[in-house]
Amino acid sequence: MPIYLVRHAHAGSRDAWVAPDADRHLSDQGWGRAHEIADTLASVGITEVRSSPLVRCVETMEPLAAALGIEVGDDEALREGATLAAGVVLVERLAADGTIAALCSHGDIIPDLLAALARRGARLDPGGACPKGSIWILRTHDGSVTEAVYAGKGGLPIG
Repeated sequence: MPIYLVRHAHAGSRDAWVAPDADRHLSDQGWGRAHEIADTLASVGITEVRSSPLVRCVETMEPLAAALGIEVGDDEALREGATLAAGVVLVERLAADGTIAALCSHGDIIPDLLAALARRGARLDPGGACPKGSIWILRTHDGSVTEAVYAGKGGLPIG
C-alpha cells in the first residue's frame, strides 16, 4: 500500500512573518496548491492523513482531509526539527500496517527520511526533489518501503 509524502505548500517568507513560525499560515498560492493536492490524492484510497503540527502543514492537508471526510492527525515525527528515527519509525509502522496514508512534513525532514529509506533498501527516484507542495509516493511491499517515486507537483505516476 502506498504512503504519500507531501511537503507543505507555500507559506510566505519566514523572515517576513512576525509571529511564532509554528503559526505561519499558507499564502494564497499555498492554499491553491493545497486544493490541487486534495484533487490529486482524494481518489487513491487514503484512510489516514497525518501532519506536522505546524499550521502550514496542517493547512496543506485540510482540503484533502475534508474531501475524505476525516481529520488531520498531528504527528510530532513530522515536525520541523524532529529526529530522523521518529520519521523512519512512523513510515515503517504505516507500511507494516498496510495503511494508505498521506503525510505532510517539511524541507528538513523529507530529504533525510528519503535518504534513510534508501539506506534501508528502498529504490529512490533519481530525478526527485523536494520543493514546497511536492509529493513523493512511497511504495511498499510486505511491510517495507521498496521504492520512493517523485510525483512532483503534477499528476501521480502510474505503475
